[in-house]
Amino acid sequence: MLMTVGFATRLFTIAQVFTLIIMCSTWARADEDDVAAQKRREAAGAARRGEYEEAVQLATEAIAAAPDAAAGYATRADSFEQLRRFEQADADWSAALEREPQSAALYDRRGGVRFKLGQIDKSLEDFDRAIELEPQRAESHWRRGISLYYAGRFDEGAAQFELGKKVYANDVENAFWHFLCIARHRDLDSARAELLEVGFDRRVPLMVVYALLQGDAEPDDVLAAANKAADDETKDVQLFYGHLYLALYNDALGQKDAVREHLQATVNDYAHPGNYMWEVARVHWERLTQDGPNAASE
Repeated sequence: MLMTVGFATRLFTIAQVFTLIIMCSTWARADEDDVAAQKRREAAGAARRGEYEEAVQLATEAIAAAPDAAAGYATRADSFEQLRRFEQADADWSAALEREPQSAALYDRRGGVRFKLGQIDKSLEDFDRAIELEPQRAESHWRRGISLYYAGRFDEGAAQFELGKKVYANDVENAFWHFLCIARHRDLDSARAELLEVGFDRRVPLMVVYALLQGDAEPDDVLAAANKAADDETKDVQLFYGHLYLALYNDALGQKDAVREHLQATVNDYAHPGNYMWEVARVHWERLTQDGPNAASE
């Protein structure tokens, strides 16, 4: 479900690029300029190498050669997103949608960017439209569930993660967000009683996080597990997860000081910009600090 931080982030980026190449082939017009197709291929190659500024320039040249094609805008939007230039990415995903208004993939990508911009309701509009166009996306759409949580639509969020258990049977994160939604919609006892069953999640310290939800572990146990690692990189990833889910657990408990403590660690001490779950933590932190102590999840 939710991507592993750090060592898998680069793999996810490459996978996105290959997906984008396939998508762009679909969106390209048969009669478009060969120059545009060549520039898009070069842009995708630059993105694969992590050279996103170059990819933006090449995609811009592709757009100039074929301004009516969605593919150039989608290629550039992806690199803008990797550069965390989210407003520009949003503009390009929108331009691509103007040219391909029936593309579920484009709505899905724009929805993710709009979440990162803190535009929760707009992200949901895009995720819902993507599912309307391709209903098979519904079960695996954990990002929609997270947006529902931050929109304060906790009952719908719980239903989304309940749906997700079919896909994420071994994923503590899916069960956690389901727990979180029920705790906020009703109470902690109800959340524990309806805790989704999961198999073994190999990512440390997520099984200890699951034990915390069951009432069989303490917050200190989560951090103790996260601190046990063979190398600093792995430890960094584990502490990212530990602090993130302790922040969210305390959000369910209404413990605002603890939320701030753990979110600060997640966003600043174990930062992984570009990873979707780090962006979730950042959005939560910004809502908490900019809009008042009760504004992170309405």
